[in-house]
Amino acid sequence: MSAPVPGIDGRAAVVTGAAGGIGSAVARALTAAGARVHRWDRTAGPDVTAVDVTDAEAVAEAWARTEADHGPVDLLVTAAGVMSDDWDLCLAVNATGVRTVLDAALPAMSARGRGSVVVISSNAGATPRAGMAAYAASKAAATSYARSAGLAVARSGVRVNIVSPGSTETPMTGAMWTAPDARETVLAGEAQRFRLGIPLGRIAEPDDIAGTVVFLASDAARHITLHDLRVDGGATLDM
Repeated sequence: MSAPVPGIDGRAAVVTGAAGGIGSAVARALTAAGARVHRWDRTAGPDVTAVDVTDAEAVAEAWARTEADHGPVDLLVTAAGVMSDDWDLCLAVNATGVRTVLDAALPAMSARGRGSVVVISSNAGATPRAGMAAYAASKAAATSYARSAGLAVARSGVRVNIVSPGSTETPMTGAMWTAPDARETVLAGEAQRFRLGIPLGRIAEPDDIAGTVVFLASDAARHITLHDLRVDGGATLDM
């Protein structure tokens, strides 16, 4: 069992996309650190509330209801996302979804003078990826919006950071690796697609991302905001 983490222990948290690979790992890690975690996803499930992050009215209502029933929410992690070549779908979920949740959360956090937000983006948002234009554009938009929104509330004491994973073992990415040598190609890189490999030689696990989120959400990162932390095994050469 993990020890309570200062800045997280006893605080209420909302995690979107909490039924997914990274989102569920983040929810578990925050719970282990002592947070009271409210899990949101597009469909309801055990301990999961159905919230469509693309619907601004539904998000605002869910946020207000959560705070009314459970007290102030000081921690927010936006992990809802899709990987697709459908431009409208990617922008709706990956970019607009981040905007709607931040727009609901940040005014309340700012008024209280405290709060920590972590947006799960992607290293594709900063590095070109052949065949992933819609996904990459949506993640770049989410990252930029989060940083600008975070700047607007920084003086109030609210921190907004971004975690940008690379290839991670989740059902979403696993569905893409259908060829027998797909994993090896990801690790080695693909010159003909201008794709760098992963210097550390391993695919990330959701817990790798969750641990980074816990750090950024905690008091250990109390002087970090507007930061985009890539957790990709060196795949983007820290660019």
